[in-house]
Order: sequence, then structure tokens, then C-alpha cells
Amino acid sequence: MSDGVTTARLDQPPEQRFARLRGPLGVHSFGINVLTFEPGQRSRIHRHARQEEVYVVLDGALTLIVEREPSRYAVGDIVRVAPEIRRQLVNHGPGVLRLLALGGDAEHEHEPRDAEAFNDWDETEGGTPQSVPIPADLPASELI
Repeated sequence: MSDGVTTARLDQPPEQRFARLRGPLGVHSFGINVLTFEPGQRSRIHRHARQEEVYVVLDGALTLIVEREPSRYAVGDIVRVAPEIRRQLVNHGPGVLRLLALGGDAEHEHEPRDAEAFNDWDETEGGTPQSVPIPADLPASELI
């Protein structure tokens, strides 16, 4: 391979929910991750101060909740969420959900720590993603 070209793979261990590809690829200007959710799993409610995010549905179906409003996306759909907008990624099932998530800020080098996380939609002040636990899986009655 020539200088200046790096590679990575989208596959990851099944128990790994979040796989960073930015480091292995040597990317500095944006974040790139593979997210994997088993049926019923969901992300923290979160928003970013400066970066926009784009989600590409690779497998399964994504329920994206934006400021309490859910929308469903299928394989091949691509969704952009602007900075400052709260969002939550949910897998209502029945299969595994895999996403490619890209995030960046056009004016600055990518900062992976510009997120603010929330325990629930009623909170107005968030914490760091490390201080807010990943929410419990959805009950079986809420799966499709």
C-alpha cells in the first residue's frame, strides 16, 4: 500500500457496541465509528456542542429519537443530525442494528469529547458521556 493510505474493517466483536475507526485510519478531521446494537439496546440521549453527525444504516433498522420525536430508518438510509440537537439511537429489533457514524466540525480539528449526555429527556443540564450510564435495554414488550 502506498504512503498516505490506511485501511480498517467494519466488522468488530459482537459484544463491542462502539468501535472507533478514526485512530486506526489516522483520521484527524472527523470521527468515524461503527455502532452495533442488539435488539432492545439504545444509546445515551446526547448532543454535541459543535459537531454534526451522520448515521448510515448498514444492518437492521434504526429508531432515531430527536428531541423526543422518533423516526425509523432502514438499511441504506443516511441521516444527518445538527449540533446542539439531542438524539438517541434505539434498536427496536428484531435483528442486530449496525451503523456507521461520522462526526465532524468544519471549523476545528475533530474533538471526540464535545458530547453532553442525559439520563432522560426532561433533563436540561447534561453530564459527560462517562458520567451518564448507558440506559437499560428496552423491555421485550417494546421490541418489534
